[in-house]
Amino acid sequence: MSEDLSKDQNERGKNPKQEQLDQYRIQNTGKPMTTNQGRKISNDSETLKAGVRGPSLHEDVHYFEKMTHFVQEEQPERVVHARGYSAHGEFECYQSMKHVTKACFLQEPGKKTPLTVRFSTVQGPRGSYDTARDLRCKGVKFYTEAGNYDLTTIAMPVLINQDPMKFPDVIHAYQAKPDDDIPTATGAHDYFWDYVANNPEALHMVQWIMTDRGIVRSYRMMESWSINTYLFVNEENVTTFVRFVWKPILGTHALLQDEAMKLGGIDPDFHRRDLREAIENGLYPEYELGGSIDTNGR
Repeated sequence: MSEDLSKDQNERGKNPKQEQLDQYRIQNTGKPMTTNQGRKISNDSETLKAGVRGPSLHEDVHYFEKMTHFVQEEQPERVVHARGYSAHGEFECYQSMKHVTKACFLQEPGKKTPLTVRFSTVQGPRGSYDTARDLRCKGVKFYTEAGNYDLTTIAMPVLINQDPMKFPDVIHAYQAKPDDDIPTATGAHDYFWDYVANNPEALHMVQWIMTDRGIVRSYRMMESWSINTYLFVNEENVTTFVRFVWKPILGTHALLQDEAMKLGGIDPDFHRRDLREAIENGLYPEYELGGSIDTNGR
């Protein structure tokens, strides 16, 4: 068993995706342990004491720093997008976009850039189920030579509010009611519909959520648009407005309402499991990134 374990560890160590990401990671191997201020730590197993058998001293900075890290280790749940799943991949540029942007991952056809993508629902807490009727998000981080390029997209081309001032309000209305904490994965209660009734701009997105787009079949079959309009800048400092869209190669597919409810009860991790098993079986999710470019907005 030890030989098999060693072989398995060696195979994981040669994972090409991990090797690709290593150049973007901070490596501490071979370096001494230090405090947050960079002071070398000589003893990480005992507190500083007054003499051999004396009491622990209050000036033991490392002890208090270590305990502070310990009590804050539990990562707080996100207010939105708490339930999600990530995967590593790479982006391959189809054609050069240097005429509109200096972004290095869009300069040369065939250039490959490593990335990490996180899929998530919006309203449900971390313990909710994947197949609830909800908006879904796709956050992508490109690891480029010039730094990280973050691109957030949602599974619908419209957003529920126009002004960001209302965003906390719609999320409070969308999430579970504070008096009974029901429901936990979709905004099917009076608070949410009161918000929609008093904010007509929300109706467009609600109509999208109530269609098949509100219950995607798989993260591998999810179309998504950038929430914001971005600004491309080329070498001549000429600006161009762009709005991104991810198109799944498998096409856009959805679950029926009854299917989603049954799957949510049988397997709350349905979308997570689907994504992981597809990758493990070599059925890698593929998407094409496109952009709607406004050359008149220069």
